[in-house]
Amino acid sequence: MDILTWATLSTDEQKAALQRSPLIGDSGLEQSVRAIVDAVASRGDAALKEFNQKFDGFNSANIDSLRLSESEISAASARVSAELKAAIAQAMANIDVFHSAQQFRPIDIETQAGVRCELRSEPIEKVGLYIPGGSAPLISTVMMLALPAKIAGCEKRVLVSPPPINDAIVYAANACGITEIYQVGGAQAIAALAFGTESIPSVDKIFGPGNRYVTEAKRLVSQDGRCTVSIDMPAGPSEVLVIADSDANAQFIAADLLSQAEHGPDSQVILVTDSEPLAQAVNQALESQLAALPRQEIAATALKGSRTILVKDMQEAALVSNRYGPEHLIIQTRFPRDVLKHIRAAGSVFLGAYTPESVGDYASGTNHVLPTYGYSRAVSSLSLADFSRRFTVQELSAKGLLGLGQAVMTLASNELLDAHKNAVAIRLASLKD
Repeated sequence: MDILTWATLSTDEQKAALQRSPLIGDSGLEQSVRAIVDAVASRGDAALKEFNQKFDGFNSANIDSLRLSESEISAASARVSAELKAAIAQAMANIDVFHSAQQFRPIDIETQAGVRCELRSEPIEKVGLYIPGGSAPLISTVMMLALPAKIAGCEKRVLVSPPPINDAIVYAANACGITEIYQVGGAQAIAALAFGTESIPSVDKIFGPGNRYVTEAKRLVSQDGRCTVSIDMPAGPSEVLVIADSDANAQFIAADLLSQAEHGPDSQVILVTDSEPLAQAVNQALESQLAALPRQEIAATALKGSRTILVKDMQEAALVSNRYGPEHLIIQTRFPRDVLKHIRAAGSVFLGAYTPESVGDYASGTNHVLPTYGYSRAVSSLSLADFSRRFTVQELSAKGLLGLGQAVMTLASNELLDAHKNAVAIRLASLKD
């Protein structure tokens, strides 16, 4: 990767050094995705079947439903190896523990005498879970979405994934309590979840990462007046930033960088370090490890949009990282928690030499659905709360209204909202009778 020295870069050059992959932001992307969304909204299953053939080479023209039957789910599950089932079970256990600990605790307090305020939470009734397939079927994403949805109590949980769906995806979905599994992917799957079709029900909220077409489709349907659907976050191509000092292991760093680069050609990886010898050693390790990867062509393309940034110290490293706002942040330094104190923006953080990003992707228990493109500066990683909606309750006694009413009327009067003022005044008058 190219090595840049942060202190020698101009303001514009520093900004350019933190730009995302040039493969993101195709000017024709919105137009292409909008055409897909419109086709699904107007033609339903017929459009989905055509797109299955066009984009995935899957002939679904002669099948009655895009939904997998119970027998198909059972057959797919039976083909999954015992070893993989055991790994899925261990990951599920950790994800369950971490997300169950996030259960909402209601708030019920008196803000002043006679004024009771509450914060309550209810699960979102219908959720759609998008599981990427393509060149790398993301079995782990099933667990990251399906388990929190189940723990939160979402009544209807619908899963979509590009056809033909990987057996392990089907098995993991079933193990996590998903019975509605549909063979459709890409932007068309997002449109189906938003609008509903003859086979696929519409949902209230759509979850799941995907490529730039999926990300754009999520954005478009969330802003489309023809449906009412929300999305989890703008989660697109994967990215990682590694902060490392001279004590770091170059082989470990290279492995971490490549683990994200192999996701796709539009993935991006960045190394920030105060050690030029380490930067050179990482480049050498990248070259040797890349040659042994089956997905080396994909990773090599991603590395072309990646770079190493030399900084003067770890405090400046944290500054660079915060400006970038990475999806994944690995801190491989002598004292990683000292660096963590300065971190303000990251989707998920991995501390120390023995915490590869891979553990968070699969089985540590944290969620791997994370904001990308720098959105981690304002958007949080996926958690149990995202599968619920919170609402407030207030209840005033007569005494409470007597104590609060005048302040409310004064504020309403100053905002020139007389009806608001009168709603209080008429009640106060009744108390004097």
